[in-house]
Amino acid sequence: MTHDPQTKPEIDAPTGPAPADLEISDITVGDGAEAQRGSTVDVHYLGVEFDSGEEFDSSWSRGESVNFPLAALVQGWQEGIPGMKVGGRRQLVVPPQLAYGPAGSGHPLSGKTLIFVIDLIGVS
Repeated sequence: MTHDPQTKPEIDAPTGPAPADLEISDITVGDGAEAQRGSTVDVHYLGVEFDSGEEFDSSWSRGESVNFPLAALVQGWQEGIPGMKVGGRRQLVVPPQLAYGPAGSGHPLSGKTLIFVIDLIGVS
């Protein structure tokens, strides 16, 4: 299955309980440069809450990709993006301990399992 890199992804409502561990699923495997642990990545992404399916963030909604070092991101991204290749689209299901911590940690998304769909546009 491939994706249209010009189109915002859609996330199907999950069924069953939220996973306890990081889940990584390639929607499309890219054929470009591969992201490494120390990489800076240029991505388009969509994030939704696992329980509600509500979107909480999307670079698509802002109309431009974002570029940042992997080391500056939540642990789920630091573990889930390396090995991904430019041109790929990957879904990460990130439990709270790899996202914004347990409930009450001070972030509005703490205690929540999050789903991200990430398009890797570039890597440096």
